[in-house]
Amino acid sequence: MWGGSRVGPPLFNNRIRGVGRGLTASRFLEGILFMSTTEVTEATDVTTSKLELFARVMGRFVPDAITAAVILMLGLIVMALAIGNTFTRTLDAYYQGLWMLLPFTMQMTLIIVLSSVLGTTPFFKNAITRLSTLPKTRLQVIALSVLVTACAAYLYWGLGLAMTPLIAVHFAREAERKGIKLDFLFFLALLWGANAAWQFGLSSSAALLMATPGHFLEKTTGIMPLSTTIWSPAAIIHEICFVIILIAVGYWLMPRNARPVSQFPDACKLTEEAPPIDPGPANFSERLERNPIVPLIICAMLGAWLYNHFGNKNLSLDINALNTILLFSCLLLHRTIYRFIQTLQRAVLSSWPIIVIYHLYAGVAGLIQFTSVGEVLAGLVSSVSTPYTFPALAAFSGTIVSIFIPSSGGQWVIQGYVTSAAATAAGVTVQRGLLALSIGDHMGNLIAPFWYVVVAGVARVNFREFFGYGLIFAVLWFFLGVVVFTFAPC
Repeated sequence: MWGGSRVGPPLFNNRIRGVGRGLTASRFLEGILFMSTTEVTEATDVTTSKLELFARVMGRFVPDAITAAVILMLGLIVMALAIGNTFTRTLDAYYQGLWMLLPFTMQMTLIIVLSSVLGTTPFFKNAITRLSTLPKTRLQVIALSVLVTACAAYLYWGLGLAMTPLIAVHFAREAERKGIKLDFLFFLALLWGANAAWQFGLSSSAALLMATPGHFLEKTTGIMPLSTTIWSPAAIIHEICFVIILIAVGYWLMPRNARPVSQFPDACKLTEEAPPIDPGPANFSERLERNPIVPLIICAMLGAWLYNHFGNKNLSLDINALNTILLFSCLLLHRTIYRFIQTLQRAVLSSWPIIVIYHLYAGVAGLIQFTSVGEVLAGLVSSVSTPYTFPALAAFSGTIVSIFIPSSGGQWVIQGYVTSAAATAAGVTVQRGLLALSIGDHMGNLIAPFWYVVVAGVARVNFREFFGYGLIFAVLWFFLGVVVFTFAPC
């Protein structure tokens, strides 16, 4: 600005010396505003440097999910033996827990794979392109992109994760073309913040698990309808308020010296990549797999399953129903078995971590649930909890654990028993404990680099460049969640 000078504009420097030399009120204000902006920019640069340092430290010292599960397992074994559990009982607890999540693991694998397949359909890609052309002001760009991202994440977190970089690039390119100033890195962090909508959306792992018959806490808590968790008044209030706050803060804090998306050519390539060319059918079987009749037959049967689930049995949405809806949508939107299989082969790569990791989590959960460790931990939490302090304590404990366990379902498996017992002892519902713990669960996503690296990899930028911005939205998420789930009905 002005040749890189940090002193001020030449006109202001010449006239600031006195009123008699031509100082005007408007130019005096111009100088004050310039100096204020410079101070804010310098402060922001320092803060960002500290946040980037924090990200590097976290990346060096926070263990991966499998190592974290092993550390927790060893710690719980030591704790179980120290408080009087015999070695035989401790071993049997791990034995009972290790494979108790086999159905849940397959359910989560399908959710991740099918949502990835769904996000690559032409329907969603074309929808993003069209929507990005609608806004005409910066506020409209921010508001619409946040709403679109939040809606995608609400449908399924994997869909939101896959679409966030695409939404950011498309909306940023259209904004730049129209002369609307947007800082791409801040914008990307803002939309990553909007992904928090999934926590109380249709893919909320803990809530769906507790609504599914046969879950691991059924004898303790029973079946929890979604109307008491993610569709409770408190959860709905939180979702609406957080989206509104994101739009307002995103508009207010957007950096003045915006770095447009054109400065990130690798990110821009996301909108330029062409789909693979279909060589076309060569024989009868290849023509058959490209015929839309085959997926329509499967869709008809899946539709009948959903009618029987919701209509005849009067059941609510659960993990099996969500997977059926995802499979139905994937087949319907890809239109042919060939396109579905081609996309499915690539999407399966995204599910490899949970094939093993959930069983390690289950072993840890077994040590908590089938020894006296769970009762001791619940007693410690409940001893310092009241109906007004329990949500904050649950959110804080969830934050700590989520840094090591980057999985909502895995975290609930580990902390669900303790949280349920502590909530009952504190005089609040288990549902309130689940929702408060979910606030902490997503804090791990917003303050640890694990998911930032994933988003940055898709967007083809360095995650450290926008990590600091994400911490702003983490603070907003935490405090809003604690307030809502302390006082709102659920």
